[in-house]
Amino acid sequence: MNLIIDVGNTRIKIAIFNNGKIIHSESITGKNIVIKAEELINKFECKNAIISSVGKLKKSQKVKLHSIINLIELTSETKTPFINKYSTPKTLGMDRVALVSAAVTLFSNKNVLVIDAGTCITYDYIDINTCYYGGAISPGILMRYKSLNKFTENLPLLEPKYANQLIGESTDSCIHIGAVNGTISEIDSFINQYRKKNKDLTVVLTG
Repeated sequence: MNLIIDVGNTRIKIAIFNNGKIIHSESITGKNIVIKAEELINKFECKNAIISSVGKLKKSQKVKLHSIINLIELTSETKTPFINKYSTPKTLGMDRVALVSAAVTLFSNKNVLVIDAGTCITYDYIDINTCYYGGAISPGILMRYKSLNKFTENLPLLEPKYANQLIGESTDSCIHIGAVNGTISEIDSFINQYRKKNKDLTVVLTG
């Protein structure tokens, strides 16, 4: 059994893998990471663990995790199953490294576009020769709603909602169309642009 920890910008995901399959997963808070990890290690008799972090994780928490299990920290120096052509590999988020590694493993010998709709929306492209070139980063849906509220005087902070219309007839519906439908249009546009260059493109959407 292997313990997998993903420390994101908004939440922490933790999972147990057995023979390449997820048998348990949940989201936790940062302050509970060591307690929960130790609980799962004992329950599932985990021997190894790996952690990917783009969020805040205290040094003391990492030290404690290292003390209770054989832990690998995913970094720019970690050996991966792809050829990294990114011009600034040390600034590449470990969440993106993990996504690209998974895409290469699951979809070998294919051109793959991985779209991760999280706090930010990331686009990552890997070609048929397992070469990773980069992609794009844009604001996630919640970030779009919050920025409209924060950087204006009068626009309200709304909960995300899909608006099945083109023309907004109120301020609220205009915000929903701009934030949610705008995100959908952005994703569709990126997919179409990549498909023009790669007709055999495999698209993976996660979040």
